[in-house]
Amino acid sequence: MANSLYFYDLETSGIDPKQARVMQFAGQRVDLDLNAIGEPHNIIIALNEDILPDPEAILITGITPQQTLEEGITEVEFMKIFEDEIAVPGTIMVGFNSIRFDDVFMRFMRYRNFYDAYSWQWKDDRSKWDLLDVVRMTRALRPKGINWPVDKTGKATNRLELLTIENGLDHAKAHDALSDVEATISLARLLREKQPKLFDYLLSIRDKKVVSKLLHSNDPYVYTAGRVSSDNEKTTVVRTIAEVQQKSAVLAYDLRVDPETFFDMTEEQILEAWQWKAIEDRTEDDIRLPIFEIALNQCPAVAPLATLDQDSQERIHLDIELVLKNKKKLASATEFINRVLTAHGKRTQQQLQHFKSKSTDADGQLYSGFIGNDDQTTMTKVRNAQPKELDSYLDKLRDKRLQQLLPLYKARNFPLTLTDEERSQWEAHKNKKLFEGGDNSQLAKYFMKLQEISSRPGLTVAQQHLLEDLQLYGQSLMPID
Repeated sequence: MANSLYFYDLETSGIDPKQARVMQFAGQRVDLDLNAIGEPHNIIIALNEDILPDPEAILITGITPQQTLEEGITEVEFMKIFEDEIAVPGTIMVGFNSIRFDDVFMRFMRYRNFYDAYSWQWKDDRSKWDLLDVVRMTRALRPKGINWPVDKTGKATNRLELLTIENGLDHAKAHDALSDVEATISLARLLREKQPKLFDYLLSIRDKKVVSKLLHSNDPYVYTAGRVSSDNEKTTVVRTIAEVQQKSAVLAYDLRVDPETFFDMTEEQILEAWQWKAIEDRTEDDIRLPIFEIALNQCPAVAPLATLDQDSQERIHLDIELVLKNKKKLASATEFINRVLTAHGKRTQQQLQHFKSKSTDADGQLYSGFIGNDDQTTMTKVRNAQPKELDSYLDKLRDKRLQQLLPLYKARNFPLTLTDEERSQWEAHKNKKLFEGGDNSQLAKYFMKLQEISSRPGLTVAQQHLLEDLQLYGQSLMPID
């Protein structure tokens, strides 16, 4: 199977993949030399009646719910196109911040529509990649030949629309999925032209088996990620201190920081120092634990220490001698590392409990457990079934999440086939989701948000029209009585 890159982008109704939906999908396949293969995809997906968009998201994308209903196809219809034409064997799915955003939305869409949530990125020589960390590492280590933007305060920024402006790349309409795809491909061509060795290297280590060799060595390595300070070009030097087998990840210590500061901490103190706090909530006494959990299957941007030349050390404000001293201190810190592992286990449980508490319906429970093989087989039959046959599979599904999803799957994708009883159940579901809670209901909050935005000064005529459309859409969902 010949590999190809498929650059894609989504525009969504909000930022929470458990609740929001994909409204536009666009993508373009290219070969490994970044030459276009075939025509691009540009698909509008209809918003279901039980979903309210975030008005802020609509102001950014300009895609209204009414437009999706007029021009869009169902999620089931889109998933058929995705399987047959897009996620074909050998495909490397690529985006700009796709691993942390677009890929997650795609997983939830697949889950809602009875597809395996993960196989599209690993089975049959398929894989994933993300250009954002490639940009970050290139800026930190090999910036020559590329113009790098800063924001209004003079702070470094890697926003796609600013990168394209600074480098004279065509980007006709930011936050339109197809335009963003075309801009991302142009940016990839620029990166590869100016810094081909780094570009090809980062593409080669997207596989977790390949990157594992570097992360499981005892040597320090360069690490670039959004959670590293922008003052240091999002880049530092770390050393793996422990493996997290159940998550296919490692814990890596930031060697900028003297580890002796943390050696006497208890597990509880380590756990507290590990908590992320917004700047406004931090105090002078707050100490942040300089340990990153790096997932091997998330295409981390890492490189051998030798990649860090003198210019790069100065650019990211790194003292290599201090790094090596801190590495030695960690070498004998077995007790500290054991306490870190115990604290990490507790932290993982806290995060899991928090996630479960936020996911009250089946739509948002993808990560609540793996789906068994028997249900995987039944899911295939569900996807291939005629709408009138779907009810017969309800008793065959063992996972309660799938049992709850099946009636929603039918109502959202095949509304004209609902029986009177099924239509009544669908209306009850919408009423509970949108109207329950009175002034605290989803619809009430939606109208309040529209009112708040409408009162802002400086709205353009186009934005005012979008808000009017959103007002009408909300009203259209209200019961006639």
